[in-house]
Amino acid sequence: MATAPPCHSAPPNVLLIISDDQSWTDFGFMGHPTIRTPHIDRLARQSAVFPHAYVPSSLCRPSLATMVTGLYPHQHGITGNDPPRGTDRSKMLKHIQAHPTLPRWLATKGYRSLQTGKWWEGHPRLAGFTDAMTHGDPKRGGRHGDLGLKIGRTGLKPIMNFIDDCGETPFFIWYAPFLPHTPHNPPKRLLDRYRAEDRPIELSRYYAMCTWFDETCGQLLDHLDRKQLSDNTLVLFVVDNGWIQRTPQTEVPKGWRFRFAPSSKRSPNEGGIRTPIMVRWPGHIKPGTRQALASSIDLAPTILAATDVRPEKTLPGHDLLALAAAPHATRETIYGEIFAHDVADIDRPAASLQFRWVRHGGWKLISRTGSTTPQLFNLANDPHETRNLAGSQSDRASRMRQLLDNWWNPARRKSRP
Repeated sequence: MATAPPCHSAPPNVLLIISDDQSWTDFGFMGHPTIRTPHIDRLARQSAVFPHAYVPSSLCRPSLATMVTGLYPHQHGITGNDPPRGTDRSKMLKHIQAHPTLPRWLATKGYRSLQTGKWWEGHPRLAGFTDAMTHGDPKRGGRHGDLGLKIGRTGLKPIMNFIDDCGETPFFIWYAPFLPHTPHNPPKRLLDRYRAEDRPIELSRYYAMCTWFDETCGQLLDHLDRKQLSDNTLVLFVVDNGWIQRTPQTEVPKGWRFRFAPSSKRSPNEGGIRTPIMVRWPGHIKPGTRQALASSIDLAPTILAATDVRPEKTLPGHDLLALAAAPHATRETIYGEIFAHDVADIDRPAASLQFRWVRHGGWKLISRTGSTTPQLFNLANDPHETRNLAGSQSDRASRMRQLLDNWWNPARRKSRP
């Protein structure tokens, strides 16, 4: 694999933009016919874009924990959003303190780090952030971001002030706004753009939320331009998990109580786990589409490579700078796992496991916990996973199941990274 260009003489700033509950299709640059995302589209034109990218888990807390630690959920131990009923929430915070994190790694190079938006792991200083919007105190309503969830919806002043205050000090910004996440209450001027007689109002609201999020990204990137920081800022973009908007016309199983449709958030299907990933670093990464598979597990090693930080232990992800430097590079296999929303056992990830999944080339296997009948899809011909080929392709299914077991077999006490 080709290597990335050498590090900049001045350490790059790092901006990680994380969309919250948005389908991989719901951007202009990904081909959506209606949703307007001009600012993110501009970022895409300036970036190495990985359209065949994924998050290992389609629930926000474990997904975000993977981004900040560079580990799979079964490795970092944060598998669900909430602890077992009757358990003190603070007991789950031991996991984020037990592993190296991006803010702690970057601190060794003199970085300041700012947390904004979605954050589940108590006070962000537990993960090494030097600055934060979130307080994380359950006694004051802290759960998944509290005061930090205002970012984007009420402006970007905390981020802009932080950038200005850093001066010559390199910085890392965690921008994870509660957008386009519910409540879907966009400004009227945006909602009016998407109202149509033949469109359910639920879709109109969601579309407007996507555009609202896009506007905030544009404001943030414009501030970097004004401060002449764009050339030495590594910008990464990802979505924490997918979202397919439910409407009155959506077919759902009996008792379905969620605002999203089946096969999206919290599922192992493409609508839950697929996301575009973008990496922009002018002068270091050539813009353009990369067909190689990518994963949010790659974000931490990519940031560490750009900032010349060498972790003590090898991380399971890939450096996307190196992958982007070789436009024809291939990556055969990526993995993921889906757990219950509420954790069954804080110390035993397998207790909450619902699915494991693997994509190998153009094929994808989904293995449900407790079932001997997997699902196998040829994504090249069936991107929406409508035809289970496990019966007619039993040998392929067996080989891919072996890949999963070699990666993580929950029946074993220990597993490979």
